[in-house]
Amino acid sequence: MPSPAHRKPIKDAGSSRLTGKPKVANDAESGGGFALPVSTAPMEARSAAELPSDGAWQYEPKWDGFRCLAFKSGEEVDLRAKSGKPLGRFFPEVLSLLRNLDAVQFVVDGELVIEVEGRLSFDALQMRLHPAASRVQKLSQQTPARLVLFDILVDAKGAVLTDKPLAVRRAALEAFASENAIQDKLELSPFTLDRKEAEQWLASWEAGATDGVVAKRRDGRYECGERAMVKVKRLKTADCVVGGFRYESDSDKVGSLLLGLYDMDGTLDHVGFTATISDKERPALTRRLEALREPPGFTGKAPGGPSRWSTERSGEWQPVRPELVVEVRFDHVSSRRFRHGTKLMRWRPDKDPRQCTYEQIEPR
Repeated sequence: MPSPAHRKPIKDAGSSRLTGKPKVANDAESGGGFALPVSTAPMEARSAAELPSDGAWQYEPKWDGFRCLAFKSGEEVDLRAKSGKPLGRFFPEVLSLLRNLDAVQFVVDGELVIEVEGRLSFDALQMRLHPAASRVQKLSQQTPARLVLFDILVDAKGAVLTDKPLAVRRAALEAFASENAIQDKLELSPFTLDRKEAEQWLASWEAGATDGVVAKRRDGRYECGERAMVKVKRLKTADCVVGGFRYESDSDKVGSLLLGLYDMDGTLDHVGFTATISDKERPALTRRLEALREPPGFTGKAPGGPSRWSTERSGEWQPVRPELVVEVRFDHVSSRRFRHGTKLMRWRPDKDPRQCTYEQIEPR
């Protein structure tokens, strides 16, 4: 899998630059003078267990960043998240970069990423979502973001390309990049037409690199808002200690298991949860957990309390003696925690809980 160290570099753009301050669209759905409205939804991907092979496909790395449509018309620049929310004020260095390109108009699709010590850092991206402009400005200088391009909707001549096949759009994107890109700030995502090579990307996990592969039909048009692509994530597993549980909302049965890992000092930290418990298993598992109920459960970082979305019963967590071990499947780790919910694979009665350490999920 291509890593930050193996990304495809692009030659510097020419010396000609636009002048003046960028006009950034505010939170309103301003269309400005863009060739497409800023409310345009990016093409999305459906999840699959394996890469498709029926027909002509193009395979690309799945970047671990913020999906972003970038719009430009003259001096007006806008960045939009997949949700449609504006991103520009959180990434002023990217706005400046796009404003200074030779091309005076375009709409491109890509991913905002930040590299820290040679690895992509999703945590660094999340830190940008800060209400204080001074803080954002400081971070933009300390850990500058870059935009990785993988599609183009409107070219520099103003031609709308969404009805063109991917093969045509990719050629247009490469032409755009060669004329406008800036080394290490605006770059072109690599791709392959070889499924075996894409499978090798999936098989070779390098923490802090990309997290899967996206497949696109070479003859496919850009279908705004539709799941017309296929994504296969690189999933990992870890053995975790059950340090507590939560009940289901309005139920006396277990709803989720709270997972922990030991640090080097022997402290058990809460790192995530799994809620993939079958209804058939739930009654017996509830009795088993209630028999183990005993504080503190976690001796280090503990789960939070109820949120405004949870009931009093579902929000409270029940500590248990750290005797049970489960193997779970996960996709991302951020700040030494599972970023999303995990999938329960199996129970590990053969595993000593003390063997469940952070080493399993730390970068290698």
